[in-house]
Amino acid sequence: MMDKPKIGILSLGCPRNLVDSQSVLARLNLKKYKIVDMDRADIGIVNTCAFIQDTKIESIDAILELIDLKKRGKLKKIIVYGCLTQRYQDKLRRDLPEVDAFVGRISFPAYHNNGIPSTTGKAGSLLVLDDRRENHNLKEFSLTPRHYAYLKICEGCINNCSYCIIPKIKGRFTSLDIDSILGKVEILDKRRISELNIIGQDITGYGIDLYKDARLVGLLRKIVKKIKNIGWLRLLYLYPSRVTDELLELIRDEPRICKYIDLPIQHINDRILRLMNRDTTKNDILRLIAKIREKIPDVAIRTSLIVGFPSEQDEEFQELVKFVEDVKFERLGTFIYSREEETKAYSLKKQIPQKTKLERFNTIMSLQKNISQEVNRRFLGRIMDVLVEERERDCFLGRSQYDAPEVDGLVYINSQNKLNSGDFIKVKITGTLEYDLIAEEI
Repeated sequence: MMDKPKIGILSLGCPRNLVDSQSVLARLNLKKYKIVDMDRADIGIVNTCAFIQDTKIESIDAILELIDLKKRGKLKKIIVYGCLTQRYQDKLRRDLPEVDAFVGRISFPAYHNNGIPSTTGKAGSLLVLDDRRENHNLKEFSLTPRHYAYLKICEGCINNCSYCIIPKIKGRFTSLDIDSILGKVEILDKRRISELNIIGQDITGYGIDLYKDARLVGLLRKIVKKIKNIGWLRLLYLYPSRVTDELLELIRDEPRICKYIDLPIQHINDRILRLMNRDTTKNDILRLIAKIREKIPDVAIRTSLIVGFPSEQDEEFQELVKFVEDVKFERLGTFIYSREEETKAYSLKKQIPQKTKLERFNTIMSLQKNISQEVNRRFLGRIMDVLVEERERDCFLGRSQYDAPEVDGLVYINSQNKLNSGDFIKVKITGTLEYDLIAEEI
């Protein structure tokens, strides 16, 4: 019998895409395809992102690289799937005839065994999710280091922000049912991972579609009761208007939930917030931040901002600058507004010149660099738990509970002991950098 072709995959974009890629690989593995690095593959798959202009460019560049490999005889077939294909499939098919199949989104209900995506060409049939076994019975196929994992509990978004294309790409908001989630948690707990990152476009909306009300707190309580080996639970992407007292108290009181609030607010000026179709005001945001810091005194709040939104005036941007100066977020990221067709903001008047957008971006990030240094200095002399990531030259790299994988800072650990990835150790902070900490194991 002829051997099945070897599969390589390139996963672009956010951790939610990574989870999708892992699911695809698990199903391909079930069908006896061998998963290999791209340089050894017969078929190359790229999971694309189309959130903003930069990610679209990255996706196109990745596809062109695979096309070059195919032309040189290194690949036999190319499959492109995910957000870019969902959004531009007809154009991609016209412009990139070298690609053998374009597959749109692999919808979240596929995790419940009732979603089959459309495909084009025989190669695309590889990605048809036609397996009828429960997803949590599939062999786990991880693209992350062995000591941490992402668990996506919902797909899509119910917020309809005027700048965001996600609802059109991902479709209606869909939650994974509690039993399926707990089945996945059980598998990850048996793997003895150290950190479980619970993700979704908006996990505070979890359960609204299935149970008619938000069930995040109830779900977290079940997860906490279920796990025996997982040391940290991290919650990523909490929509401000649905952060409840009950949720904050659970984060405060449960030692395994990281004291880390990922709270994207996007702006602080009321006019801009209305144009963005955010259902929060400046006063709402200020009250919520004060409440979070009152209820969880040792919390780290991460936020994201958008600069250069259409018609953003200088004084409105300065209001944002002052807000960042006053609040002093422990973690902060900034996006330059990307004008995306099919969004409400696309047709807004007074689009901001790219040069002005870039200047505003640099102003915020320069300010945050100084704030981060100030925040880090508070840790000097402090003893804290750190999760070991890997060895680098003459020290080890780790993370505190205040740092999410790949997006936040690191802890540089000096130790005479042999440390393994996934170990939790106690350290004393002996130095600080702009975004990172220096520590000694104790």
